[in-house]
Amino acid sequence: MVVNIKLDSLADTEKLAEIIANNVFKGMVIGLTGDLGSGKTTFTKFFAKKIGIKDTLNSPTFTIFKIYEGDLDLYHMDVYRLENSPYDYELDEYIFGSGISVIEWYEYIKNMLPETILEIKISVSEQDESRDVVIKGEGRYEKIVEAINNRYCN
Repeated sequence: MVVNIKLDSLADTEKLAEIIANNVFKGMVIGLTGDLGSGKTTFTKFFAKKIGIKDTLNSPTFTIFKIYEGDLDLYHMDVYRLENSPYDYELDEYIFGSGISVIEWYEYIKNMLPETILEIKISVSEQDESRDVVIKGEGRYEKIVEAINNRYCN
């Protein structure tokens, strides 16, 4: 299932994060993609807050990943630097772990990911500063995509 939405503000981004946070489960994997500055880390900050992470979240661009402890641990990864890299930093331990993985630039390690994940593509609109977002999910993730569709498209 695929849904296209428009986020006009940070409040809209926070609402999207809340909808997804309300449907979390152990082992969940969220793949984020979009140009630099499109809002991947901003979304992740809101998401972390909504699942109860108290720590201040920042981009793991130079460290590849960071772990934030909570009722469900959050594994925040930025794998941009892994494109064409022979190293995987043993990320599968986390991706297939019992926490929640949020992976920026996930397409660079797609071969390491589970068959189904929640895919979110964020683009800055050409008309204004809003964000055009494409969200795709199958299997366990369809319920989340439906909830987003009900909030933004009805």
